[in-house]
Order: sequence, then C-alpha cells, then structure tokens
Amino acid sequence: MKNPVTQVTLKNGMKVMLREIHTAPIISSWIWYRVGSRDEPTGKTGISHWTEHMMFKGTKKFPSKVLDKAISRDGGRWNASTSRDSTRYYETMPAGKIDLALRLEADRMQNSNFDKKEVESERTVIISEREGSENEPTFRLSEAVQHAAFRVHPYHHDIIGDKADLRSITRDDLYTHYRTYYVPGNAVLSIAGDFETKSMLKRIRELYERIPSGPKPTRLIRPEPEQHGELRLSVEGPGETAFTQIAYRFPNATHPDYFPLQVLESLLNGASGLSYKTARLYRALVDREFAVDVSGWSESTIDPYLYRITITHRPDRKPEQAVAVLDDEIKKLQDHHVPDEEIQRAVKQARAVFAYGSENITHQAFWMGYTSMFSDYSWYTTYLKKLARVTPKDIQRVAQTYFQPRSRVIGSYVPKGKVA
Repeated sequence: MKNPVTQVTLKNGMKVMLREIHTAPIISSWIWYRVGSRDEPTGKTGISHWTEHMMFKGTKKFPSKVLDKAISRDGGRWNASTSRDSTRYYETMPAGKIDLALRLEADRMQNSNFDKKEVESERTVIISEREGSENEPTFRLSEAVQHAAFRVHPYHHDIIGDKADLRSITRDDLYTHYRTYYVPGNAVLSIAGDFETKSMLKRIRELYERIPSGPKPTRLIRPEPEQHGELRLSVEGPGETAFTQIAYRFPNATHPDYFPLQVLESLLNGASGLSYKTARLYRALVDREFAVDVSGWSESTIDPYLYRITITHRPDRKPEQAVAVLDDEIKKLQDHHVPDEEIQRAVKQARAVFAYGSENITHQAFWMGYTSMFSDYSWYTTYLKKLARVTPKDIQRVAQTYFQPRSRVIGSYVPKGKVA
C-alpha cells in the first residue's frame, strides 16, 4: 500500500494512527472518542452532543476566545461532530503549525472548563437548535420513524437529544460524561500529512502518554428485539407537502451483507446521491410523475441500524400510489437477477464517491479514525474489493432478506397547511 499507516498504542491505551502524505505542506489531525448517542440512557439523551459543544469553551491554558484566533492566525481550520457511535474533533493546519493542534487536544482531553454559566448559555443554544429542526417536516418524520424502529436500543433517540432531557441535564452530568469517556483508553488519534513519522510519534508521546488512561467506560448494551410486523405511523404538521419515509432494518458495518447492500442502495438511489437520477427509484417515481423526489441513505454503525427511503409527494397523487411503485421496484430485485452491467455501473458510481471522499489529506486522516470506531483500517482498504465481488445472486438474496414489509416502519407526514 502506498503511504502505509503506522499504528501504535501508547502505554495509557490511546491508539495512534499516522500516515505520511507529502503532496502538500499540510497536516490534518483528528481525535476520536468512542462515545455518541448510542451511549446515552433515557434522561441523558443529547449529552454527547452537548459535551462536544462544551469542549469549545476552552481550558485555563487555551481560553475560548483565544482558540479560534490562534487556529485562524496560523492558517488552519477546525471543527467537531457527534454521531450515533463517536465524537470527533479535527484541525487541518500548515505542516509547521500542527503542534498547536496537538497541544490543544491534549489539554482539553484533561482540563476543559465546564463553567455553569457557559452550560446554561449552551443549553439555550442547543434547545434553539432542536426547535429549529422541529420546524422541518422531514426532521419530525425521521424522528418519529426512528422512535418506532427502536423501542429498546439507544439508537431510539436523535443525536441532539429529547427536549425534556436538554432542559434537565446539569453541569455535573456533563462533566461526569466528559470524565468518563474523554480518556486515552477510549480515544484514537489519526494524523495524515506532511510529517516524519518518528518525530511525530515522539511529540505525541510527550504530550499524551503522561495522561492517565482512566477506567474503561461501561457500555449500554440493549439489543433491539426482532420486529414482528410492519409498523405504520403518521405525523401532522404545518406545510403544503406530504412526505413518506420507509425504514428497513440494515446490518452493522462489519456484517458480510453490508457490502451487497451498498451496491443495492446504489441501484435503488444512486451512490450517496451521485447520478441518482439514473437510479431505479428516481426513474420509477419521479420520471413517471408519481413523486417530486426520492432519496435513500444508510449509515455505517456499530450495531444494526436502518436504511431509509424518503419520498416527496406530488399534490396530485396519493402517497399510497408512490409506495406501491416503490414496492414493485423492490419486488423486481427480489424476483429477478440484476443484469451484470447494471451492477458494474452501480459499483463504478460507488468507486467514484469513494475516490472523491478520499482525495485530500483531511479525508485521509478522517478515514483512519472513522473506521476504528466500528472496525479497523482494513475495512477502508478492502472496501472497493468487497464491492467488486458482489454478484447478482448476492443482490437478490439481500433484497429478499432485508426488504421485508414485516420488519419495516412506514411514516407519513400529513401537511395541514400554512401556520397562521
């Protein structure tokens, strides 16, 4: 492999992944924590996302007002995000300035401020963020479908959390969450770019190896029981447009069926939106004027999650007609082998999306850490080979296995006109 990845585990349990790429004088550094909405019990939903926000409030050494200016002054950019399974922070900097990012992340792993006034200020921000999302019909519908699909597993709730919990979570709750999960033994540092591995590793050891590893976090393990029968629900709200979301149960990212399902997803809706107008559902629903639009997406998760298809309905067609057309398209996949050339086209699209998502140094550092959250780096390096092995028989089998009405949730958004 060109530009091999060096993987080291520090004495305190922190995993380090380094990849030299000397195409530009840039380095991207990501630190990943194995904590997301999957780790949140009822009463503490949204706490991972809120903790992520608090990490930008600074430390004694790096006050919040100094951070943005320092990164920008050195020509860098930084951000963070929380998912169902992980929380990640990154800085992409000119190569000679990366030490600032390394020092910053080592410091806020241990010394982040959780000032009570900042907590209350951020409570207002996050509740406002949630209320803004609630104005979107597709958010309301997606959340209702997710709630119905997961009665037991913590994938039940949205990453931003339930409003009741956002109102009741305390400063001490947030600080305990931070001290529990933001420890070296629960972290992965992934760095790609223009550096020399030996000296980079030496600097990482100086900054991070002295940090106590911390106890291993206890995981919330609540497997979702099998669904027996199709679930249907409706959500009413403002607007003029009707939507339907159909959610099928999908395996986790390390399941052997994940890869045939990625090709099937590309056949139905295009590879991550690329050329989706040539995909089967768009041609069947939009080109034939049964719907205004259709889209679909899955996620790479630790535990089994969902594949969702969202239909935007035409005002002159009944939603039931569009769902019937969708069912017909799925039945075709279940009853007949997809032609080889169509599979090859879908794989080609997926390859193009994969290449685009891997082209720069920031993306390269991202993939090292991202795959470590649910598998290892070989998941990334063998991804295209596994897609290329998918056969028409595989497509038919997974269509028959996973696209069953008895294990799906269908949610309808019923518009009630404009708000007065």
